[in-house]
Amino acid sequence: MNNSNKTYTPLRKTLLALAIGAAAHTVQAATTEANTTQTKEETIVVQSANSDFKPGGSELVPAYLDGQVAHGGRLGVLGEQKAMDVPFNVIGYTSKLVQDQQAKTVADVVSNDAGVQVGQGYGNFAETYRIRGFELDGDDMMMGGLAGIVPRQVVDTQMLERVEIFKGSNALMNGSASSGVGGMINLEPKHAEDAPITRVGVDYSTRSQLGGALDLGRRYGDNNQFGVRMNLLHREGDATVKDDHRRTTAASLGLDYRGDRFRSSLDLGYQKKTFHGGEMGVNISAVDFIPSVPDTRKNYSQQWAYSDIENEYGLARAEYDLTDDWTAYAAFGGQHAHEMGTYGAPKLYNDQGDATFSRLDTNRISDSWSGMGGVRGNFDTGFISHKVNLGYSANIKRENIAWRMSDSATNPTVNLYNSAAVTKPDNASFGGNYFDPLTTARYRSQGYTLSDTLGVLDDTLLFTAGTRYQKLWVRNYSNATGAETTTARYTQQRWMPTYGIVYKPWETVSFYANHTEALQPGSVAPKTAANKYESVGIAHSKQNEVGVKTDFGRIGGTLALFDIKKPVGIQDSTTNIYALDGEQRNRGVELNVFGEPVLGLRLNGSATWLDAELTKTKDGINQGNRPIGVAKFYGVLGAEYDIKPIDGLTATARVNYTGSQYANNANTKKLDSYTTLDLGMRYRMHLNAEKNEMVWRVGVDNVTNEKYWASVEDNGTYIYQGEARALKVSMSYDF
Repeated sequence: MNNSNKTYTPLRKTLLALAIGAAAHTVQAATTEANTTQTKEETIVVQSANSDFKPGGSELVPAYLDGQVAHGGRLGVLGEQKAMDVPFNVIGYTSKLVQDQQAKTVADVVSNDAGVQVGQGYGNFAETYRIRGFELDGDDMMMGGLAGIVPRQVVDTQMLERVEIFKGSNALMNGSASSGVGGMINLEPKHAEDAPITRVGVDYSTRSQLGGALDLGRRYGDNNQFGVRMNLLHREGDATVKDDHRRTTAASLGLDYRGDRFRSSLDLGYQKKTFHGGEMGVNISAVDFIPSVPDTRKNYSQQWAYSDIENEYGLARAEYDLTDDWTAYAAFGGQHAHEMGTYGAPKLYNDQGDATFSRLDTNRISDSWSGMGGVRGNFDTGFISHKVNLGYSANIKRENIAWRMSDSATNPTVNLYNSAAVTKPDNASFGGNYFDPLTTARYRSQGYTLSDTLGVLDDTLLFTAGTRYQKLWVRNYSNATGAETTTARYTQQRWMPTYGIVYKPWETVSFYANHTEALQPGSVAPKTAANKYESVGIAHSKQNEVGVKTDFGRIGGTLALFDIKKPVGIQDSTTNIYALDGEQRNRGVELNVFGEPVLGLRLNGSATWLDAELTKTKDGINQGNRPIGVAKFYGVLGAEYDIKPIDGLTATARVNYTGSQYANNANTKKLDSYTTLDLGMRYRMHLNAEKNEMVWRVGVDNVTNEKYWASVEDNGTYIYQGEARALKVSMSYDF
């Protein structure tokens, strides 16, 4: 299929639109020079993490020092909280970090934290995650504290103000998701700031990815109470591997109102991701070894393999101060996703790299709705202070899936190390009406939350106690007839306790401990199982954690020890049925350090040690082995240094290390450890008598062009190759 005309026309239109918008704004800028100059200077002033901040609402935790990291984040129904004041582990990464690192997707951002590992999902292009060694499906990430409303599989960063990572079981705050026992990722959309912003950006990355973006924000009204923020993005071209063509189109609009007692926001967004000819992993289910890593520039996929994912989403929030101490809040959001694709991956059958190439066509439509509401307040009983929150949240999701699949006996043969084009095999089996898929699954979760944080000794000692009454429904249906599958019908409800303590002997040090529990749908059976694609029960997990946090103004961090237990799915070697017949127990130590210990030198480092094992397995099979895809050690060290003879010039570097990980529960197949190095420079300059700012950025990811298998997914079925060396160049211009 020749897409040459269609490929570049949208890009030309987008760049033309950006140019028109920039020219139009120049006229307005001429009348507001004085105000613009003043506010632009204010945006680069170093912020203190201890600046005035009212916890519990939607106001973001202040960024730390240069503005790349926030020591805190959103805790679901508990709202935005400083990390030092809560018995949980949470950190946020800002839009400034996104710009400085040229991070295009959420995966690029969370790679700054060793507690989060990035993978690729299930024979497609989805970004998946592991937090503390437990899987988090990218579709389960939250936006503005609401579950299930983020764009499907891959989320671009252009519309995001924050990417916040909550580590540990989080059912009290966020309810239940179909994954995420080890933690949760919350995305905060962009809203207008006090300073006007008109930013035009262009970027280029290897091989020929070219993009253009516009970020426009204004506040209106006598007290700047009305805000408008608009973001546009179009990017397309070949990725680092030859003939891997990708396209992204995204648009978002954020409206907000800030009154004395009433605050509200409305966020609307659209994203379309297209992948053509990209690598979707290597199927190793038929071999008992890990193959050698192919050349980083060669493409072992086929040009007829593709994935198109289109999403529309929205989120509305409101808060009203009933009194000075009590606030009512509500939020509601939804998302519609449509995915169509022809997926294929080489299924290896010998150590020479020979493989058969499969075909699976998927038509998937999903709709999700999520909401929360409640009241929070402060009061005292004698010498004890109380911060109370009573809330309700619910999430409903429906999926319509149909598929077509080729016959394994007629799949063409390819070679992993010398791939050639092959004819697309015919489909031989069908699941449902491909062009009008029936409902195949429904999920519903709802829960009531009550929490109270009691403080004594001027709140130097804080005790948080909470509980969530959680009810969860899981229903599966035949995609051929629409009839309910009675063998995969689950309902469970129970009280889920959470309690924790914070002790702050000094303003700069905070000791904490917590116990949390979660109730979630069990994982979905892989396509190699007899009960493929079915949800398998409901899992009840538990976590205990202790740690210490520090914030010395110029440098801060967290040291945590944790123990998490969760029922996990295991595929029976005799019956081939996938069921919750085991338990995964992860114990570990996490260390995060960030800040500017020396003026002009900024560090962001983290390390995670994991002792993970399978326990309570059926018939003792694989008892004591390490779970799939969980290494013993992960480390990240990022640094920036301002090169002072040249004002505005900064050098950047980041090293990521991942230890070896097993690709099967029997621990007979193992991926080697790997280390990657990223280097970069940026130069900030002022134009037109310092009224306007231009920033140039250049970076090289994986400088040494390390060849490695990055991750293993789908119960050990697929392994995914790491990214090759890539050049990234971008320029942003603020009017």
